[in-house]
Amino acid sequence: METVHGSMRQNGLVRPTQGRVLGGVVAGLGRRFGIDPWLARLLFVLILLAIPGSQILIYPILWILMPAEQEAPAPVSPASPVL
Repeated sequence: METVHGSMRQNGLVRPTQGRVLGGVVAGLGRRFGIDPWLARLLFVLILLAIPGSQILIYPILWILMPAEQEAPAPVSPASPVL
């Protein structure tokens, strides 16, 4: 599973930690392809209405396969000398 997560992370397919509605899958896809997350969600729903069924299976699979975005570690400040 780590190789799948690493490959997706390398290609920019990650679920963002901010701006999620459900699992962050569609927001991650939108970010990867340069689409606003709300537009990506609208397209997802329109495709679901046009071709019902397949997205219901694809979403949970992508939720499992797409790794969550890693937050940047907080900067470490040097310790103050004790007087």
